[in-house]
Amino acid sequence: MTNPLLQMWSTPFEMPPFEAIHASHFPEAFHQALAMHQAEIQAIANQNESPSFQNTLVALEGSGELLNQTSAIFFNLSASHTSPEIQAIERDMSPRLAAHSAALFLNAKLFERIDALFQDRANLGLDSESVRLIERYHLDFVRAGAKLKDQDRLTFANYSEQLASCFTEFSQNVLADEASFCLVLTEEEQLKGLPDFVKSAAKQLAKERCLEQDNAHAFTLSRSSLTPFMTFSERRDLREKMWLAWCKRGDNPGEHNNALVMKKILKIRLAQAQLLGYKNFSEFALADTMAGQAANAKDLLMRVWAPARLRAIQEREDLKKLSGLSDLAAWDWHYWTEKVRKEKFNLNEAELKPYLQLNKLMEAMFHVSHRLFGVNFKQLENIAKYHPSVTGWDVTNEEGKHVGLFLSDNFARSSKRSGAWMSTYRDPMHLTQEVRPIVVNNNNFSQGPEGKPTLLSLDDARTLFHEFGHGLHGLLSQVKYPRLSGTSVLRDFVEFPSQVYENWLMQPQILKEFALHEETGEPMPDTLIDKILAAQTFNQGFATVEYVSSALVDLALHETVDIEHLDFQEFEFNTLESIQMPPAIGMRHRLPHFSHLFSSNSYASAYYVYMWAEVLDADGFDAFLEAGDIFAKEPAKKLYEHIYSAGNRQDPMKAYVAFRGREPTVTPLLTKRGLY
Repeated sequence: MTNPLLQMWSTPFEMPPFEAIHASHFPEAFHQALAMHQAEIQAIANQNESPSFQNTLVALEGSGELLNQTSAIFFNLSASHTSPEIQAIERDMSPRLAAHSAALFLNAKLFERIDALFQDRANLGLDSESVRLIERYHLDFVRAGAKLKDQDRLTFANYSEQLASCFTEFSQNVLADEASFCLVLTEEEQLKGLPDFVKSAAKQLAKERCLEQDNAHAFTLSRSSLTPFMTFSERRDLREKMWLAWCKRGDNPGEHNNALVMKKILKIRLAQAQLLGYKNFSEFALADTMAGQAANAKDLLMRVWAPARLRAIQEREDLKKLSGLSDLAAWDWHYWTEKVRKEKFNLNEAELKPYLQLNKLMEAMFHVSHRLFGVNFKQLENIAKYHPSVTGWDVTNEEGKHVGLFLSDNFARSSKRSGAWMSTYRDPMHLTQEVRPIVVNNNNFSQGPEGKPTLLSLDDARTLFHEFGHGLHGLLSQVKYPRLSGTSVLRDFVEFPSQVYENWLMQPQILKEFALHEETGEPMPDTLIDKILAAQTFNQGFATVEYVSSALVDLALHETVDIEHLDFQEFEFNTLESIQMPPAIGMRHRLPHFSHLFSSNSYASAYYVYMWAEVLDADGFDAFLEAGDIFAKEPAKKLYEHIYSAGNRQDPMKAYVAFRGREPTVTPLLTKRGLY
């Protein structure tokens, strides 16, 4: 039988033919793809011609096409729609792929050519983008151990292979705990306090899980299921049960406990950092960021922490006063916060939810991108899909030219990891010909009952806009080289395009047009919009504290060098005690399920980046407010030119200054959160 992964596709938009692809096809495809890429690398490294930009870096950028394609399909499926077969292949292939990558970066002849180009880059007559490519490749190789000698090179490569296996094990353990937990409620007493929209979603989830009990309502550890339950359930005992299940992911006794694999990851990271001359992993990780070092990231976090902590303590007193609880616990916070919000602002989630229809909010995010950047989205029916609930959209510019394909995968399921993320099936590039991207946004919303719209919370709506900001960053890229295209920017800059996009959701003119009641079709009334805007800084002490505490624990963890004696629960407790964490607030992510830190190196010692980017986004959106028009043409043009379409073409601070006209200040962030 032919392997569809090894064939040319005649599918619309060259989408992978998912209906023909089976897990069994991937091992053969990976085997051939790795062999082809190895041959390409050897040909580049061992050629007789002197190194040139064209025969070395452009050739390197154009290599590995089959491997890139196979990896994109496989790892998107492993995250979005996995299976036991895919998970087994992932456990087998991850270390092999890591070994292949390590061999590339430790190829001495290849690095010799890149190093020669780097040393002579000012004399090659190249444009700034090409020089940037040389600099980034050179740094990639150095940070991957290219300058190490003899045994150190082999040790570094072996560590990289081990890490890949550890990341897979950690992620699969968390997914196993998430997928195995389901709180099933059948009695009306157990459902006390839950609004109809929460119960409807829970009944739909029970149906999807084929639960046969009468009046079955299912609640899972997906945030879109967990948060409404914690917000409305009057059953404190059940809230505690949900909260503890959420916190214990990856920390339960048995085969899915992550303690040993976390310790192994930290030991390997430290060893690799020290091989490269850094005292700890945090120093290594932040060397290639806008922050530059942990002290700068910590300084920003602590500037926000101090006022946020004081605000959170006051918020806690408000909750205690209203609840009458002297032992206010973490599983009480969401429930009583909703009561306080109702009392202070006459606003509650149940009142908002009917106006926040997923399909209308998707129209809103498309509308904003059209007004800002001139792009249009047309839904497609004739594309291949890996799951029936995925929707596809042809993206075109003002002249009708194809910009890319956008996939929207919005709903939670047991085969999908939790959280929200953007990814690609094909990256944009203009290397030898224009290649337009296939971008996917993944969310984990609770799907509405059959025949009814899916309703979102405000947090869900912000997540929708946030991930679409990432999606636009990938779709609009006009960079020539794959290494610099789309979201391939520094870690503490990548969240800026996503976070700044969230600002448009909360603008009255957007809410008036797209926040329409699910039954009447009436727009959200001005009185409700006013209440939403008045309550924007409500509970920001809590929200800031639960995030910043996680970021500070992350930084402290990766500055630690005595990993052998690390007790993660004790470490969390001591770190939180040292910053005087307010009682009854939990970290947004406990370490045993902190996927940002342990499913890859991407956000390790870098969870702070969301706050760093929020400084940029609060300051950046002010450009539109100062212009008196949220779609003002001048800042929109600069935002497109220097941020969304520019990838990693230049240093991120230079890109921001080109957009904003100056460096950012922290005051707009503190004002936005009500902490100033």
